[in-house]
Amino acid sequence: MKKLFTLFMSLVGLASCFNQSAKQRPAGTTTPMQSTTSIYDFKMPELESGEMIDFSQYKGKKIVLLNVASKCGYTPQYADWEAFYKAHGDKVVVLGFPANNFMGQEPGSNEDIASFCSKNYGVSFPMFQKISVKGDDIHPLYKWLSDKNQNGWNSDAPSWNFCKYVVNENGELMGFFPSVVKPDDAEFKKAVGI
Repeated sequence: MKKLFTLFMSLVGLASCFNQSAKQRPAGTTTPMQSTTSIYDFKMPELESGEMIDFSQYKGKKIVLLNVASKCGYTPQYADWEAFYKAHGDKVVVLGFPANNFMGQEPGSNEDIASFCSKNYGVSFPMFQKISVKGDDIHPLYKWLSDKNQNGWNSDAPSWNFCKYVVNENGELMGFFPSVVKPDDAEFKKAVGI
């Protein structure tokens, strides 16, 4: 019965992903003047070492931010995003943020997650320690990504694992893509300029 319930809830989650559509920053939209936070103000601990990574090092590159999980129907996307990162990492950096916000699909420790990603998908793109991407305990980075008063236009929080945010070379949030979108999607490729 528990497996049936889990399957049902996974299907509900998948349905919500199909209902969430890609969004791109409307032309002429600017980041509000009152916001003092930009993507480059964030520093977060790397998944394995815990070393603080300063996001200002990504200036001049586009950034794709993914909320990831190890026990999700979308988990095989790790392979897609790793291939994308290897092909385009000189212009577009992929950042992974493990989160356990959807049906407990990322229950492991940071060490478990690092081992899983390396062993199963050879992930080499930057991965960060587990955070919350929605709810009362949302991490400030995901608050910035999903609060239009902070980022200038977008209010969509992830509806499931493997949602994507695209930030341009100047640190401006430019796009949001739901879980179903992979790197070969035409609209996504246009958003990152490839």
